[in-house]
Amino acid sequence: MRKMKDNKRNFRIAASAFFFIAGLTYSSWACRIHELKAHFSLNNAELGSILFSLPVGLMISLPVSGWMVTRYGSRKMLVIAAVLFPFILCCIGFSSHIWQLIIVLFLFGFLNNVFEIAMNTQAVGIEALYKRSIMASFHGLWSLAGFTGVALGTLAIALNCPVWLHFFFIAFLCWILVFIFSKFLLPADAIHETQPLFAKPDKTILKLGLIAFASLITEGTLFDWSGVYFQKVVAVQASLTTVGYIAFMGTMAGGRFTADRLVTRFGMKRVLQCSGIISTTGLLLSIIFPNIYIATLGFLLVGIGVSSVVPLVLALAGKSKTLPPGVAIAAVSTVGFLGFLIGPPLIGFIAQLTSLRWSFALIALLGFSTTLLASGIQHKD
Repeated sequence: MRKMKDNKRNFRIAASAFFFIAGLTYSSWACRIHELKAHFSLNNAELGSILFSLPVGLMISLPVSGWMVTRYGSRKMLVIAAVLFPFILCCIGFSSHIWQLIIVLFLFGFLNNVFEIAMNTQAVGIEALYKRSIMASFHGLWSLAGFTGVALGTLAIALNCPVWLHFFFIAFLCWILVFIFSKFLLPADAIHETQPLFAKPDKTILKLGLIAFASLITEGTLFDWSGVYFQKVVAVQASLTTVGYIAFMGTMAGGRFTADRLVTRFGMKRVLQCSGIISTTGLLLSIIFPNIYIATLGFLLVGIGVSSVVPLVLALAGKSKTLPPGVAIAAVSTVGFLGFLIGPPLIGFIAQLTSLRWSFALIALLGFSTTLLASGIQHKD
């Protein structure tokens, strides 16, 4: 135990590298979607149908990912996922038929979730050694990797680099990081013998899942609809449609690097309560005052509001007294990710019936439930 405490800095650096690998791999895929659409001559509906295989793979993996991490250990599963996840990215680039693309996207979603559960389980164990909040900073590395992936992808597009070569370069870079840092991962997870491998989630786990749901439905909405909102509602010129998205992503990444200090100073519950208020305020500002300056400010606030919610609830889930860390994190992720899936189509449905502003207003109310649910959390900081 003393040796583990002495090596905690190495554990943290190694886990951070794996969060970076996950973010870099996923963002690299995301920035070349439009080229795959053109390559296979897909219309919007066909592309949407094919892309749906990715969340299907993720959702199918949710019941088993927590079990695998608990049964075989987060270290082993993290290394396996970190090798296979970039490999599947390469397979996406080499796909020459639609059926191949569907299969590899299904596997991409499946492995993405195994990766997420394993690395968050590692992070929970490392946080226990530090005896203070550090979970949000790990997720900050994921966001930083997302910016890196988009930058490299933009460069690859500018250089007319083939998709398969771009993806192979990313995979090779990830494999180098795996080789360097895998030996420094936390060797064992904290699992009490009294904890069953399968158990019904208790009220606390369900409440944490609902908080994640409220936050991720907001994230999913801004990921998919921020550009449309600035184009249709804020009515900016074409070159400025990404301003809201950049503002949102920038403060979300920055917020994750500062959240741990706020938790240490003000406590987990208060940070979660304030997060819901800030994200709701940001959305309401952009709805009531749809001009480029106020709407951008609103999206900045939304990024701040959602930045720390998911990392903090996953950290709380990993400390469950009734479930092993991997199983508890998977349970919270299951409920939370439903929000990420439901949010974008819900926005489209409501916008079709009423308007895009009204659909954003509903998301603002759902975001505020983060504050209400966090008020009932019993947690000693």
